[in-house]
Amino acid sequence: MSPATVWLTLILAGMGTFLERFSFIFLLGRIKMPEGLRRALRFVPASVLAALVFPALTHPNGTLDISFGNFRLFAGLVGALVAWRTRNVLLTLIAGMLALWVLQFLFSR
Repeated sequence: MSPATVWLTLILAGMGTFLERFSFIFLLGRIKMPEGLRRALRFVPASVLAALVFPALTHPNGTLDISFGNFRLFAGLVGALVAWRTRNVLLTLIAGMLALWVLQFLFSR
């Protein structure tokens, strides 16, 4: 594939992505969305985040691991507890990462 073809493909893909996203922004102000759909869409970010995080916590090596040796699962539980108590995203991330690092340092020797 020639460099010109690669650049053309990248530019067209970027324009397509931009136009797709812009169309939603442009149409959102012009189309009346049903209230039920609007309420349902509020849960999309949380469900997408859960769909990304849950497999990383329960399947760290590609297979189900809910044993005491799965430090990611325990760190995720610490993060969930901090998120529940504080509702602070940054504090949740810090607590989860610190828990993972401490568990790995203490028990991976």
